[in-house]
Amino acid sequence: MKPDDFIDVSTLTACEAVAAIREGRLSSEELVQGCLARIRADEPRVQAWAFLDEEHALRQARARDADRKAGETVGPLHGIPVGVKDIIDTGDMPTEDGTVLHAGRQPKYDAQVVTRLREAGAVILGKTVATELATYSPGKTRNPHNPEHTPGGSSSGSAAAVAAQMVPIAIGTQTNGSVIRPAAYCGVYGFKPTFGRISRDGILKQSRPLDQVGLMARSVEDLALGAECLMGYDENDADTRLAVRPRLLEVAAAEAPVPPRFAFAKTPNWDDADVQTHEAFDELAGSLGERCEPFTVPAALAGAWQWHQTVMEADLARNYRHDYETGRDRLSDVLREQIERGRRVTAIDYNDAVDRIEAVAAAFNELFVRYDAILTAATAGTAPKGLASTGSPGFCTLWTFAGMPAVTLPLMRGEDGLPMGVQLVGVRGDDARLLRTARWLALWAARVDA
Repeated sequence: MKPDDFIDVSTLTACEAVAAIREGRLSSEELVQGCLARIRADEPRVQAWAFLDEEHALRQARARDADRKAGETVGPLHGIPVGVKDIIDTGDMPTEDGTVLHAGRQPKYDAQVVTRLREAGAVILGKTVATELATYSPGKTRNPHNPEHTPGGSSSGSAAAVAAQMVPIAIGTQTNGSVIRPAAYCGVYGFKPTFGRISRDGILKQSRPLDQVGLMARSVEDLALGAECLMGYDENDADTRLAVRPRLLEVAAAEAPVPPRFAFAKTPNWDDADVQTHEAFDELAGSLGERCEPFTVPAALAGAWQWHQTVMEADLARNYRHDYETGRDRLSDVLREQIERGRRVTAIDYNDAVDRIEAVAAAFNELFVRYDAILTAATAGTAPKGLASTGSPGFCTLWTFAGMPAVTLPLMRGEDGLPMGVQLVGVRGDDARLLRTARWLALWAARVDA
């Protein structure tokens, strides 16, 4: 770049960086150098990275630049650095799953999502911190807005790295609230697509009926860009389906044909949210006026939180059996207790809970004939003070259990100055519509604040 064209490249959104690279105003190496400089400055405070090799990142960037100069076909993420949660296998970097039991683990192959990132031209910058086996015991990461507060989990490092402008986009996973919650706490955009839209092959398995892949970024358009690259059928993940890949970015960036309508849902656990959350959402719903109407979640769905726990903990007991049996003394108390509860779940209770997933999702289908999205809280409040916990995932549980797409937008702040996320939930399978609605709300909020 010319001196008079200088910008702080670490502040660019992924879409802005893609355009700059394609137009020759920026190289991938320059972008990666900017991100690495930000990491060197802020990593001691934030601690978002589980593995980072600067030279390896720069080699990838130089290779992307060489491809472009040679006239090679470039992908939609060409030259863009991406952070990858440290439960997602990378053949050229360790994947230690947030536990000492897997220290030094080096996969032979990339997870399917990493393969698709590379095919799209992305630079895998490094591995972001995950909580212990992607459950509730925190890793080392701090909230960039206030390091005395949790960043959330389990995709702690992914959310914090985007929030600290270390990387424009990062990949996480969600089995309960592990994308939406940390994105909300760290004040970034987060997206968990419809269940089965993104392959989980090569990713630490917690629970097949619940595990989902998501993204954190700096804009709705960035979420759409990244997710579109990752979606698709994979024969190694039986929950993916053969389907035309949705045009997420095109739809999300388009003008809504009519202003969207929102169903404001005070979920059965609404009393778990703090007073400032109640007040903030009542004010938001009121400001939206006739576009937003109250909606009562059917009482029959109040059991979803227990059904989710039954499925998740039984699957933890099964999938983490080897770690429990060979290293239980090195597991956290909270994970050991989850596994032990899971070992007591009966086959009848487990299968009954799994069977309810489709019915819970179907209970909302009629709602989306009238409304474009459900509007609700992403978390009970802002990020709690202290680092012994990652906060409650309870405001994500219902939607994760049902496999419905969800996005969180950093539209509000609490009395402590920390971010407060606004969660939108869509009908299963219509991720593009949800992202278009999310973009509309983000632009509306920007005009209101102006």
